[in-house]
Amino acid sequence: MSKLPHLNTSIFTIMSKMAVDHNAINLSQGFPNFPIDERMIEITMRLAKDDVHQYTPMAGYPPLMEKICRLTFESYKRKVNPTSELLVTAGATEAIFATLQALVRSGDEVIILDPSYDCYETPILLCNAKPVRVSLNDDYTPNFERIAHHLSNKTRLLIINNPHNPSGKMWTESDFQQLENLLDLYPDVLILSDEVYEYITFENKHISANTRDKLKDKTVITSSFGKTLHMTGWKIGYAIAPEHLMKEVKKVHQFLVFSVNSLSQAAISEYLDVFDINSVSKLYLAKREFFKDLMKTTPFELLPCDGTYFQVASYKGISSENDLEFTKRLVTEFGVATIPLSIFYGDGTDLKRIRFCFAKDDATLTKAAERLQKL
Repeated sequence: MSKLPHLNTSIFTIMSKMAVDHNAINLSQGFPNFPIDERMIEITMRLAKDDVHQYTPMAGYPPLMEKICRLTFESYKRKVNPTSELLVTAGATEAIFATLQALVRSGDEVIILDPSYDCYETPILLCNAKPVRVSLNDDYTPNFERIAHHLSNKTRLLIINNPHNPSGKMWTESDFQQLENLLDLYPDVLILSDEVYEYITFENKHISANTRDKLKDKTVITSSFGKTLHMTGWKIGYAIAPEHLMKEVKKVHQFLVFSVNSLSQAAISEYLDVFDINSVSKLYLAKREFFKDLMKTTPFELLPCDGTYFQVASYKGISSENDLEFTKRLVTEFGVATIPLSIFYGDGTDLKRIRFCFAKDDATLTKAAERLQKL
């Protein structure tokens, strides 16, 4: 008997297969289609000839861990103890899975804010715990009245995602203050802060849980070098947490993967010495603006995008179809693959919106917009 009988083929797999079948431009899955930095390629090729092919220490490659601590201090002024508060993981997804498996107990409740990334619910269910899906406002800001209504003595953990996938929305100072005030009433509730797009932000500066003194002692923060360095296939992420939480997460990590790719860790460690972290937001800001200009010639209405490399668009003025039907028709009739927003909601909320990924080269974005002009 299946532990996860409700799970079928994911929408990402479905849309990617449809894109191949119909020779469509794939703006559905969130990965770049442009080359990585030549310096990273050179570093990796050189290190591949060195003795970096055996297990690293369980928590991570020590030089990389020191670089992460330096990056975290430079970005957020938080001093992280690499020995007790840091873990290098097999992508942020493993960090999320290990955190939930380590900290959530049978019968607990975990609040997920919808629309939400699809990897949150499964590890909760595998803990024999209850996912509690709470919708954000229609503009993707947190609705604290709804959150407060669902908080209880059964609540073990609340997951926040900032910058937000799929909407690109970012939390404000006021949002964090309201969260902190609310958690004063439930001091035992833990936080999982998914911040994998932390360096892909635009007009406003990302506010990390790393900067919140009232949250740091109860929060596990997950980050992704795959997103930051445009290398999603490397699957290298990391988690930061206070020692009393991190020691529990490490117990799961130790028997889940033990340690992660040694060559990748060594290459990233060296690359961080020459890479300008500020270049990430500049790169994607230019892509966001380029895509926005292209989309002016289409009938879509674009929503604000504060961060990430995702652009949400409303098609309400184009069609009354549900968003799954509409996205499938975009592939079959117009040759562009996107993602319907309803799949990110536990209850299938359909606001007639879809998600584009603009982490693509200019030629791909231009060709996609030309096809969408025909709507």
